[in-house]
Amino acid sequence: MSKLIIIESPNKIKKLKAILGSDYVIAASFGHVRDLPEDDIGIAAPEFDLKYIISQGSKETVTKLKALAQQADEVFLATDPDREGESISWHLQECLKLKNPIRITFNEITDKAVKAAMRAPRRIDMQLVEAQEARRGLDRLTGYMVSPKLSQATGQKLSAGRVQSPAVRIVVERERQIAAFRQTLHYGVKLNFIGNKGNWFAQWLTKPDFTNDDAPYFMDKTIADAVCEVKTVTVNAYAETQAKRSPPAPFTTSTIQQAASVTLGYDPKVTMDLAQKLFAAGHISYHRTDNPNISSDAFPDICKVAADLNYEVVATPRTFPAPEGAQAGHPAICPTHWEVEGAGDNQNEIALYKLIRLRAIASQLNDAVYAVKTAVLTADIKINGKPLRFGAKGRTLINQGWLRLTAGDQTSEDEVTEADNPLPLLSEGTQLSVSSSELQNKKTQAPSRYTKASLVKKMESEGIGRPSTYASIIETIVDRRCYVALSGKYLLPTDIGNLLIDALVGHFKFVNLDFTNLLEKDLDLIATGKKTYKEVLSNTYSMLLRDIGNLNAAQSYEHHCPKCGAGLVRRKGKYGFFWSCTAYPGCEKIMIDKDGKPEEKPPAAEPSKHLCGRCKKPLIFRQGTSKAGKPYKLWGCSGYPKCDQSYSDDHGKPQFNQELLK
Repeated sequence: MSKLIIIESPNKIKKLKAILGSDYVIAASFGHVRDLPEDDIGIAAPEFDLKYIISQGSKETVTKLKALAQQADEVFLATDPDREGESISWHLQECLKLKNPIRITFNEITDKAVKAAMRAPRRIDMQLVEAQEARRGLDRLTGYMVSPKLSQATGQKLSAGRVQSPAVRIVVERERQIAAFRQTLHYGVKLNFIGNKGNWFAQWLTKPDFTNDDAPYFMDKTIADAVCEVKTVTVNAYAETQAKRSPPAPFTTSTIQQAASVTLGYDPKVTMDLAQKLFAAGHISYHRTDNPNISSDAFPDICKVAADLNYEVVATPRTFPAPEGAQAGHPAICPTHWEVEGAGDNQNEIALYKLIRLRAIASQLNDAVYAVKTAVLTADIKINGKPLRFGAKGRTLINQGWLRLTAGDQTSEDEVTEADNPLPLLSEGTQLSVSSSELQNKKTQAPSRYTKASLVKKMESEGIGRPSTYASIIETIVDRRCYVALSGKYLLPTDIGNLLIDALVGHFKFVNLDFTNLLEKDLDLIATGKKTYKEVLSNTYSMLLRDIGNLNAAQSYEHHCPKCGAGLVRRKGKYGFFWSCTAYPGCEKIMIDKDGKPEEKPPAAEPSKHLCGRCKKPLIFRQGTSKAGKPYKLWGCSGYPKCDQSYSDDHGKPQFNQELLK
């Protein structure tokens, strides 16, 4: 009896053969074998069935897999353990005409996980398939229905994307917040003191006596200067406590992209490609997950590694809250062999593996512990009848805990660290002499531009797309559509990106961030059988039709088609601007652009009785203005472009002895 296992990546074959032995034939589909057509929407109301074709690059693979399947007694579909993997298995079943394929999944390519999967076979989960197919259908409906209307309305070729456009909106609106920002100058006061173990300081506490939530900034320099004159203060309160700092969670798909960007400088797409290779080679667990917790059987392995390294582990496994809407179907990204310190075929893979391993181990180590001292000091004077209070805080690390492994949360680009402030032992009621004081000139800061890492974090918080799609979303809006540009590490909207968002916002609901989030929840409901594929697509289709209708009704045009009366829009083509009818394809009227206004094309010149000296076809008289602004008159061959011969004009006749060489 022969058994065939079909996986996605050929990189997994060697590892799986070593685990399963010679009883199994293992072949790869190289990902998707079918796709929607490139030149057609591929979906139609009211059933919304998707029209798939075998991808051009997959035809040979499908032929090979068919032959192997016909020779096999059993066919196992072991595509990746997520919705997309489930969908790929279904496509394989359809293409290969498999009657009863066996579906197996494993979160890591280890002997234990793979053999456990073989003992737990199942059928393809069509609810998961429908959730993935609904995502494809929604993307097609949005792109194909909205993009032509945007192009008509703006005169520019624009492309709408169900998740890409909201991502562009985030970048556009942040840039507009920065442009609208007005800096506020405000003041603070810092008092310096001399201590036995080092100099320390206290900050003026303006709230609630001088500032409040409605007016949070103190802007009276005269009063701030007066506060700087304080020479003595009294200790009003003093406390010594301990503070704990827990480690961050092991990596999810979202946080690994953020951390690799911040710590290693990797582009999100590069990170996902490297993680795919580490997974295929059996070094890490499945890298597409939104679950921040380790698997139940990983804790003993962490304890053993920690003991060997002399690290202290928590008594019971530490768990972390998953983001809202997380599917949590697979454990967090972790090494498959915890004792292996380095894995990967190159330096980039090795660096990413190390980041993953240390983060996962650190998540189960003891908290870092700090000794914290706090004090509230009061001045012996009042200003405008209000007391002057100063706060001081200092902390000392007394137990490194998990910080022995990692310096902090590598996903944060602007992690705030407290200044070292060695407060001495103080007693309430004690008077202290101020060594010196500083007037602090402060300025409010504009919001920061997004980087790829912070945009990933924002998309996750807003529920835009799924973590596994963040890299492709960013690649699309930056590299393929050029709606967003990189300036150093920061993302800035381009002119065409601004135009896109102006054309969408207020007209199309799908670009609203809350709508995108709700639609993702609908996809989750399809996956659990609480909503149907057709229901979700039908509702979105109807919404898009309404939005398009409202846009058409609201759209006014300065110029109208002389043929049908519909609006004309100015477009930019390969050879410059022109005007076209918005009723296309029903009306194909085209007009030339003359100083920003539509104008009829001049009638085509009639062939003359004069013949071309090269090919003997009739010559045509042409006159106009060159791109340089110079008027011209010439006789050109009607056989152009095969014959590009032309002649100067001599009082209405071609001057055959003066050829204009091209």
